[in-house]
Amino acid sequence: MTILYFLLLLTVIICIHEAGHLLAAKLFGVYCYEYSFGMGPVLLKKKTKETQYSLRAIPVGGFVSMAGEPDGDEAYPDVVVPEGRRLTDKPTWQRIIIMLAGVMMNFLLCWVILSMIILSNGAFAESSKAMVEHVVENSPAEKAGFKDGDIIREITVDGRSTKPQTFQELQIFLADNQGEPVTFALERNQELVSVTVTPEYSKEFGGYWIGIQAPDYNVVKVNFLNCWYYGAKEMGLIAKLMFDAIRQLLTGKNLNQLSGPVGIYSATEESVSYGLTSYLFLIAELSLNVGLFNLLPLPILDGGQVVMTLGEAIAGKKLNPKVKLAIMGACWILLIGLMLFVTWNDISKIVIH
Repeated sequence: MTILYFLLLLTVIICIHEAGHLLAAKLFGVYCYEYSFGMGPVLLKKKTKETQYSLRAIPVGGFVSMAGEPDGDEAYPDVVVPEGRRLTDKPTWQRIIIMLAGVMMNFLLCWVILSMIILSNGAFAESSKAMVEHVVENSPAEKAGFKDGDIIREITVDGRSTKPQTFQELQIFLADNQGEPVTFALERNQELVSVTVTPEYSKEFGGYWIGIQAPDYNVVKVNFLNCWYYGAKEMGLIAKLMFDAIRQLLTGKNLNQLSGPVGIYSATEESVSYGLTSYLFLIAELSLNVGLFNLLPLPILDGGQVVMTLGEAIAGKKLNPKVKLAIMGACWILLIGLMLFVTWNDISKIVIH
């Protein structure tokens, strides 16, 4: 059953992404040869008007073949494409929308699922403002001089600063702290006070802690009208966590937290054990993850295609095909290397566990 849930998860996320490209391409009149889920040999296919819809043997990945793309034109050399219906015939802004449509569909899927989960709960817990409700006794915070009622205006650690609006934003910012000193700008009795605290490792909590407690969450009732707002709010919070994770990876931190297909399979097994809501939340989270990952400016990803398209439009000429092929090849090598690393990482976690 876990295998089926895992394949269903991949199917939904990938088909939604590729459907975004397909719908946008058809909206602007681009000729589409094929819409396929999976890779490898074709198991099932059906042609509707000009587009062939296919199911392939390996249920990982998927694609839309469009006229004007090298891969598509090479795969369908005998198809006569009407004048003006190739991707390359379209204005730059239309091509960019087509390239980003898959990402937008991933974001839409995430938003809808989160909104429906929140609606089914009937309530949403909003994080309190960034202030200290209580200082834990004998904690690093008490030793550093924190007081109940302090309002947190700014946090600085290792050269990075943020001005948290909510206590949750504070937690996200400090999530990867491994004992580095943190400087807080606190408002106390209408005056600004600077306090520096060094988080300490706690066996009880299984991580580094400071010892400040937030005010209670503000629980609001949710209906069909406002669930979309809170769904977007939750989506924004998850996106912040992902951006922070990407930032850490680019600086070489927490590489062991990267996961690939093996890790996703394990996460699927765990989420299913908690019920439907947990499973749907995982789909939403991974859909957002796929969308954000595809925005990275790598030529083999949607974000990279947008960058190259804009570059060609600004320069007024096409990129040299040999240079483009070399860049694409280098990115594929990088991506394959990353996939091997995360797979080894995932397997190592399972073996150690």
